[in-house]
Amino acid sequence: MIARSEPSEEHQSKAGSVLQRSQRPRVWEWTGNYTQSMAQDLRLGLQYWPLWGRIGWQDVMLRYRRSLLGPFWLTISMGVMVFSLGFIYGDLFSMDVPRYLPFLTAGFLIWGFITATLNEGCQVFIESEGIIRQSDLPLSLFPLRATWRNLIILFHNALIYGIVVLWFPVPLNGSFWLLIPGLLVLTLNALWWITLLGMLSARFRDLPQIVASVLQVAFFVTPIIWMPESARHRPLIVDLNPFYHLIEILRAPMLGQMPSGLNWAVALAITGLGGGITLLFYRRFHCRIAYWV
Repeated sequence: MIARSEPSEEHQSKAGSVLQRSQRPRVWEWTGNYTQSMAQDLRLGLQYWPLWGRIGWQDVMLRYRRSLLGPFWLTISMGVMVFSLGFIYGDLFSMDVPRYLPFLTAGFLIWGFITATLNEGCQVFIESEGIIRQSDLPLSLFPLRATWRNLIILFHNALIYGIVVLWFPVPLNGSFWLLIPGLLVLTLNALWWITLLGMLSARFRDLPQIVASVLQVAFFVTPIIWMPESARHRPLIVDLNPFYHLIEILRAPMLGQMPSGLNWAVALAITGLGGGITLLFYRRFHCRIAYWV
């Protein structure tokens, strides 16, 4: 018979400590490696601006390849809708059309940018699956590309606003220059929600449908086709609507008015809070996006 040796006391103590560690709940640790890799990814994404700038421009061109007017078909379709709704709703709501049509035009322009970035943000990593898996490009390049692409569309859709202003003169004044910080705030918001929704949608594929449904409802409860003073009996519908404040910091200067302090406070709070949450998510999960897509 072969004698079986008993484990030593030292071996038993080591085995016991290993067993105790295995029974402990797993705790996520925020290590410096995540921060370094995230910072490097963001830095490289900004350094690649000629690449995502060219690709974003090419995306707009390829959508209307071989068409006569190219991306200006978007401008024409939006212009037809704005003028149609402006005159019809202006008559139905008994509004002054020269005042209502510029309001509607500015709202539609900004809302178009918001909805496009939110919807495309859900697909920003999914639609780039092949590039992400076959190259070592920084992942921040793809949200930057989507943001720039929608900014291009916003700029050439602004032609509608120019036509409306020439037709119905708007009292533009010094407040018009507030468009610059307003556009910067809106762009920063677009960048963080594209990044956050892109990560979440890559992991949870039902999210794009949820976002699209929420945006349909948000369009009707946001002062775009109706004016804020119409809800004076229910002011919380306006004051608690984050989309209203983001739109108003741009729409008010476009109409020769000053955005209120509440508009700026809410818009900056959304930018800071949303950007901070997105950085936390991106810091922890950006290395997993290639596996999720």
